[in-house]
Amino acid sequence: MTTDYLSETGCPEPYLRRIAEAGFTHLHWCHHWRTDFLYTDPEIKQISLWLDEFGLALLNVHASAGKEKRFGSEREYERQAGVALIQNRMEMAARLSSDVVILHADQSESLESQLKSLSQLAKESHDLEVRVAIENPLNGDFSRVNKLLSEFSPDFLGLCYDSGHGNIHYDGTRELERLKDRLIAVHLHDNDGSGDQHRIPFTGTVPWSRIAELISLSAYRKCMNLELYMKSHTYSTEAEYLKAAYIAGKKLTQMIADAEK
Repeated sequence: MTTDYLSETGCPEPYLRRIAEAGFTHLHWCHHWRTDFLYTDPEIKQISLWLDEFGLALLNVHASAGKEKRFGSEREYERQAGVALIQNRMEMAARLSSDVVILHADQSESLESQLKSLSQLAKESHDLEVRVAIENPLNGDFSRVNKLLSEFSPDFLGLCYDSGHGNIHYDGTRELERLKDRLIAVHLHDNDGSGDQHRIPFTGTVPWSRIAELISLSAYRKCMNLELYMKSHTYSTEAEYLKAAYIAGKKLTQMIADAEK
């Protein structure tokens, strides 16, 4: 379950507690993903204590897209700051026993800068044993994703498939089928095709049977990762909402297991 289902800033402790109480065992760390926030040693140590207290494991970390620290910026100082921001998330992931961070490759930014930044991050990836996953875009243009994946080894760079993105302007399952051997992370959520709503699975029009089949055939072998926003629903309490999300996640997990048989 994503940590930012209700808020992406502020103290995460209440959300971690409620996620654990709902039955989830793993976290997608999505706090501060749209900021220039840098996690420091005291913060990472405290998160580690919370994970132990609540019996949670860290599946992956959404590396920050950054506001002024941009790994695709044509301003060199901003690009270098963006690399440092991603390195911060990679180091955080490694310290919390996670091995994947997830990035958006903004198509409005310089491809040359992104390639240069990822080349710098490849050594960090090797040293920390943390891979980078590039997320499929909202607009369905895979030219940037294809170029990045072609330039770097699967040992460093893979795909994060976002089921919501793939249900808005294009049939993302076609691209998932093509790139299933590079799949190392998933962002699973639903929508009605009109926007990126981050709804609970089975409440929209995402083709879950096909996605379950493709995940079962892919290189991905970890637990399902729900990237959901409570604001997209009308549940009266967080507990009710999280329980509904947990039930949907269990159903999807079983669909994938059944497809593997």
